[in-house]
Amino acid sequence: MAILDSPRSRDTTSSSTDNGHDHDRAATIRRRPSARSVEPLLDSDSNSIETESAINDAENDQNEANLIGNIGGGAVESANEEQESESASEGLSFGKEKEEKVKENGESGDGGKGGDASSIKFAYRPSAPAHRKNKESPLSSDAIFKQSHAGLFNLCIVVLVAVNSRLIIENLMKYGWLIKVGFWFGPKSLRDWPLFMCCLSLPIFPLAAFLVEKLVKQKSIAEWVAVFLHVIITTTSILYPVVVILRCDSAVLSGVTLMLFACIVWLKLVSYAHTNYDLRVLSKSLDKWEALCSYWDMEYSYDVSFQSLAYFMVAPTLCYQPSYPRTACIRKGWVFRQLIKLVIFSGFMGFIVEQYINPIVQNSQHPLKGDFLYAIERVLKLSVPNLYVWLCMFYCFFHLWLNILAELLCFGDREFYKDWWNARTVEEYWRMWNMPVHKWMVRHIYFPCLRNGISKGIAVLVAFLVSAIFHELCIAVPCHIFKLWAFIGIMFQVPLVIVTNYLQNKFQNSMVGNMMFWCFFCIVGQPMCLLLYYHDLMNRKASAR
Repeated sequence: MAILDSPRSRDTTSSSTDNGHDHDRAATIRRRPSARSVEPLLDSDSNSIETESAINDAENDQNEANLIGNIGGGAVESANEEQESESASEGLSFGKEKEEKVKENGESGDGGKGGDASSIKFAYRPSAPAHRKNKESPLSSDAIFKQSHAGLFNLCIVVLVAVNSRLIIENLMKYGWLIKVGFWFGPKSLRDWPLFMCCLSLPIFPLAAFLVEKLVKQKSIAEWVAVFLHVIITTTSILYPVVVILRCDSAVLSGVTLMLFACIVWLKLVSYAHTNYDLRVLSKSLDKWEALCSYWDMEYSYDVSFQSLAYFMVAPTLCYQPSYPRTACIRKGWVFRQLIKLVIFSGFMGFIVEQYINPIVQNSQHPLKGDFLYAIERVLKLSVPNLYVWLCMFYCFFHLWLNILAELLCFGDREFYKDWWNARTVEEYWRMWNMPVHKWMVRHIYFPCLRNGISKGIAVLVAFLVSAIFHELCIAVPCHIFKLWAFIGIMFQVPLVIVTNYLQNKFQNSMVGNMMFWCFFCIVGQPMCLLLYYHDLMNRKASAR
């Protein structure tokens, strides 16, 4: 039965407060329904027999409640007074609630009957106003972001599943099953053992950096010697895999994997050397050290520990610090579920690559040498499966794999990404989609530039330059192609940052910048780079034969 609050019940609450009862306790009591309970059942004609009968029934119910309240109120009140005298902690007992409920019904009297009858008589009359205040349509620009769109989101999912199911069936009917048994690891993978051995030898460089830091702490070498040795170690850690890949005719996937590992090691080594240098500088000044600890609310200590370095090298972060926030335990069941998801989404990603992307790319022409309209058609056709693969890659690596690794290592800070899909500008996207790299850039590139007197614009340009170099290394070296397509693609983000920031400031509309981001980044940029590298790779192999 619906419980309605009426003006009479509110008056009763205030009246019971005057009699010494707790207002907060009285406000939570479930009240007997008043005449308003029958409002939805009444017709708009106040002279009808049904209306009068409903009003009379409600009034009879109220009179019965008044009678019960007059008879039982005193007895219940005296019983509850005895309970209160025994223990103050039993003030909210069932007897007290019953007493207040009955007493309220008894004290409500006849004061509210006239108002309720009037509200019933005039609530749904033809002359009652149907429009009382200004309201916007739900899809208007002023109201569209003030409500939930869960229903439309569900509709989009249903349409997406239906459309892609049709495309999958059509593709299977047209091309058949294109996935081969060894599409991940074929006979050529056996020739990639030099890359595997190179990957296993990468831990030598963190060990060398640890020895350098140990010597500096013991004051066995000068500070400038340590900086020089760190430069040699970090440079060698990135050049060594490049030489191995270029000298071996390995698979592209194996080369990309090795280059990613090498870049991660380089970034970690730079952070390790830079952080320890800064800690040494701060440790020489007690005031600065105490200010640092109080500012970050963390206990820091400058200590060159092999255990901290080993944990840092396997932890899902690129920024070194002596200690990290840790979790209490490992959730084994949760890890197992994430591993199952990782296998499923990796298989789905491989299915899209083999079944859709490869046939489209193989049946295309070089986008800069063929017909312009044909190139646009290929790019648009490639954009959808390429977007699916990119989203699966993001979910598998940044959500599943990094969270699995963090759980196994009890690593507490798991903000590996933010809501980059809501980015209003290209600059916001680069700040939110890859938080480990973003934190490294801010900590070791951007703010050091600002502290050395470099302007913000130049500091941002330097950060994009470093990112472009590493994107080019990770793609061009495994493909044995140095045409700077990836480098140009990343540096092209700088004017896009300026344009999207201008549009966001001009229109103050989050949709404009977000739509431009999705268009340039996923619909045009990535498919174009994929076609360029594929055709240059095929041309290189054809010329090699």
